[in-house]
Amino acid sequence: MAEDLVLDTAIRDWVLIPLSLVMVLIGILRYFVSKLMRTTQSPDSKIIKEGQVVVRARNLRAAAGFIPVKAFRARKVYFTNEENGLLHVPKDQAQNPQAQMFSDPNMAMDMMKKNLSMIIPQTLTFAWVNFFFSGFVAAKIPFPLTQRFRSMLQNGIDLSTVDVSYVSSRSWYFLNLFGLRGLFSLILGEENATDDTQRMMQMSGFGVDPSKSLGAEKDGLDIVQHDWVLPKFEQRAVSVLRKRLSS
Repeated sequence: MAEDLVLDTAIRDWVLIPLSLVMVLIGILRYFVSKLMRTTQSPDSKIIKEGQVVVRARNLRAAAGFIPVKAFRARKVYFTNEENGLLHVPKDQAQNPQAQMFSDPNMAMDMMKKNLSMIIPQTLTFAWVNFFFSGFVAAKIPFPLTQRFRSMLQNGIDLSTVDVSYVSSRSWYFLNLFGLRGLFSLILGEENATDDTQRMMQMSGFGVDPSKSLGAEKDGLDIVQHDWVLPKFEQRAVSVLRKRLSS
């Protein structure tokens, strides 16, 4: 049977509140350090050109029914031609984003700075929590949970008789690490540099491949079925005019 614990108010004052406050302050400090370490890169003309081509192709797909079929086919060939179409990317010119990152020293250095600004504060904070607050039961969740949450909420406490709703100090650290994203968005704005979940996904080194967006837009334009809406407008206008004349 799970045991209920009576938490001392000193744990709230000297463990729970300081740990949460330190996590918020470290997140804000890391945001400003990341801004100072961020390098300004000039926009690549090739990426801008490819983005404009994708926008033009999307506009063509959206407004395909407002132009005649001959004009649509001419524009479609202009974009999707296998020889010199704007959306066609030869296989020998498609570049791996990971290889592009290592070929550009500024991009690789910027990625390393971002990773260091995340790893070093997290390592020091976790060592501080593990040294001073190891074994503390910091809080209790006000609703019942199943046994599957025990490993997530009671990290560092090897007592199977304690109720699952009690949270250890080490688990509270991880909950704050991944749960303060909304608070940082309110304090620092939507585009802040403290999104640890996104940072961990970016640590693999993979970026955005512009050739994939061109290929996806080419496939979308190939399957478009042209349906000219102007004859329908003419028929509708004639029917409306006949109804008014008959009335």
